[in-house]
Amino acid sequence: MQIYFMRHGQTSYNLLHLCNDVIEKNVSLTDTGRQQARTVAEKLRDIHFDKIIVSELPRTRQTAEIINSTRHTEIISHPGINDIRSGFDSLPVRDYQQAIAHDRLHARINNGESLLQHKQRVTGFIQWLKSQPCNCVLVIAHEETLRVVRAWFEQLDDAAMIDLSFDNCAVLHYTL
Repeated sequence: MQIYFMRHGQTSYNLLHLCNDVIEKNVSLTDTGRQQARTVAEKLRDIHFDKIIVSELPRTRQTAEIINSTRHTEIISHPGINDIRSGFDSLPVRDYQQAIAHDRLHARINNGESLLQHKQRVTGFIQWLKSQPCNCVLVIAHEETLRVVRAWFEQLDDAAMIDLSFDNCAVLHYTL
């Protein structure tokens, strides 16, 4: 199975450097984010996706709908690729990073999840994906999710995983 993983387009929270992991909060794409998605749609135009899978956060579905505007591919959501539950929704990312700095892998703040718990959830999604009868899938998720994905596919250790970063609408391609 060919899998294209990508990060959603830019949001106002990205510009403000705020956390967002609450699915009920409609953090939408900016004009730049919509343009980023259109650019990726053009780059991927010749690839047939059997399915597009998004997280439950609105920005991933908005990105998918732009990419899917000239296709008619089924879009489904899966909670396994939701952004990490930081416990800092609508608060500055730097505050979250400071709060977990003492143990970036295991720290859980404000009933959030640790990076290792998030990793376990995302790797569970990858195992589920293996069972899907698809030849080619597009998965639209979040930076933390892409960290786990890249580390899993490229067999990177947790220390290397922590420091990975991805621009909005960055695309990774793997064979499963």
